[in-house]
Amino acid sequence: MDIFAHDYPVSDSISQRLQIAWRHIEFARTYSRSLLEDLTDDEWFWTPEQLTTHIAWQAGHIAMSQYGLTLFFQRGRVSEDKQLMSGKFRKLFMRGTEPTSDPAGYPSPSEIKETLEKIHLQMRAEIATFDGDALDEVAEPPHAGYATRYGALLFAGDHEMLHAGQIGMLRRLMGKAPLR
Repeated sequence: MDIFAHDYPVSDSISQRLQIAWRHIEFARTYSRSLLEDLTDDEWFWTPEQLTTHIAWQAGHIAMSQYGLTLFFQRGRVSEDKQLMSGKFRKLFMRGTEPTSDPAGYPSPSEIKETLEKIHLQMRAEIATFDGDALDEVAEPPHAGYATRYGALLFAGDHEMLHAGQIGMLRRLMGKAPLR
């Protein structure tokens, strides 16, 4: 799959700046998927001697943060969000949590991938509704990386790429060839 040649479908009915955020998020997700697709369940929880981190935590954190940046900061929490991600999932992967090496404390890789996809699909379904002046409103609660709701959307792609880089590093430490 050549993610650099992909043309992401974007509605002509949304503003150019929202299309930029959409494409940024889609590119990051496509790249993350490519890093995750060939891993065994054991590889999801492999931890290098030097660090306590693993791909399961990185991917779960991407899911949790995409929820926060692309849904929660845009329209608040709605009752349907419980179908996207449990409170337990959110607490395992939220900012400030530290990965542990015991896989028993985490959802399975298939559950993490499913959560990643459910949140991403919900963002895709709702993103057009975020267009307009509301994008310039201050995101609450405040975040150090951006001030506005639009900034949160832009940061979603950046944040995912940061963690995709960590997944790529873990893959290399496992002895896997680079994808890029």
